[in-house]
Amino acid sequence: MLLRLYQVLLYLIQPIIWLRLLLRSRKSPAYRKRWGERYGFCAKKVTPGGILLHSVSVGETLAAIPLVRILRHHYPFLPITITTMTPTGSERVLSALGNDVNHVYLPYDLPGSMKRFLDHVNPKLVIIMETELWPNLITQLHQREIPLVIANARLSARSAAGYQKIGNFIKTILNKITLIAAQNQEDGERFIELGLRRSQLSVTGSLKFDISVTPELAAKAVTLRRQWAPHRPVWIATSTHDGEETIILDAHCKLLKQFPDLLLILVPRHPERFGKAAELTQKAGLNAILRSTGTIPDTNVQVVIGDTMGELMLLYGIADLAFVGGSLIERGGHNPLEAAAHAIPVIMGPHTFNFKDICAKLHKADGLITVTDSQSLSSAINSLLTDEDYRRYYGHHAAEVLHENQGALQRLLKLLEPYLPPRSH
Repeated sequence: MLLRLYQVLLYLIQPIIWLRLLLRSRKSPAYRKRWGERYGFCAKKVTPGGILLHSVSVGETLAAIPLVRILRHHYPFLPITITTMTPTGSERVLSALGNDVNHVYLPYDLPGSMKRFLDHVNPKLVIIMETELWPNLITQLHQREIPLVIANARLSARSAAGYQKIGNFIKTILNKITLIAAQNQEDGERFIELGLRRSQLSVTGSLKFDISVTPELAAKAVTLRRQWAPHRPVWIATSTHDGEETIILDAHCKLLKQFPDLLLILVPRHPERFGKAAELTQKAGLNAILRSTGTIPDTNVQVVIGDTMGELMLLYGIADLAFVGGSLIERGGHNPLEAAAHAIPVIMGPHTFNFKDICAKLHKADGLITVTDSQSLSSAINSLLTDEDYRRYYGHHAAEVLHENQGALQRLLKLLEPYLPPRSH
């Protein structure tokens, strides 16, 4: 009954969804394109009979990339289709994996659209990153006897409480999932409380720890640092949102009084904020250039706006320390581990609930510094830039936490093996 009601509601809100896409397309024109994919029309864009992997947002897409690469290595004969929901996620997939995979948007969870989509893709295995519970998708996969694994799954207390309100419905949906690979025991137990059978649960750890700096990337970062700032201190502020850039630029202005040659790399979370960030930088009276121009910053440039896609790991590699955004405002923070991979100190605001477990580990090990405003941010950076030993101490501990918690990727791969044909060696 609830499934039927859910389907009716989804059909009724379609005009609102179209309006929302059009409104978003005013800032990001990509939202106006590929609407057919959102209703399962993707026949010539996918190769059927392989693995389907869904990652809803940029964060999940980045965590999925090492998994996709290892699957490509072990199962080169299987096509992989990656689905996302946003143009930004789409750009990340294309910039990181290019033609190695098929890529389309996952259609809205309408019965007809999902049926059309699954008829085209006809996957042997479906992997959903983190916790996206689409009732029609899950029901149709179950009917077709296609195994579904939720990988890197997390379930906050808040989300679990929301699901409890429709407990019987959620229990029915959960029991149609083949396997949930949870990030930690705590999240796993929340799934059990919602009605998941223990035999459907495995705790693998977080895939987000399974990143590394390749020798090629490290060499590229060294070259770029030599070009940009051979004798200048550099800090980076990444994944920033509306309300954060102002705080960061204010902190940078304060820091320039003590470190006149300090360079800031400012990387907004969403492409539609690139222009706004440049505007705010100008308003703060700072000289800025856009990374996309390929210009090498001279000594007069105080800010580089990171307005390119897929370069975050490279840009972290040329910084002495990093601030990770979405954390000074109530967005829940973004992934601090990409900075930790470069063994540089990580600074975040107080709002880190999206990465609660990871941030708790970093904090406990002295790998994360928490700030609340422009004053505490500039003060923390001042201490790190003034004292090299202090800076190395925090960077080393951040990297240590990353390395100590790796291994989820191999554990997950082992769990996926029974649902895939024998791998090639």
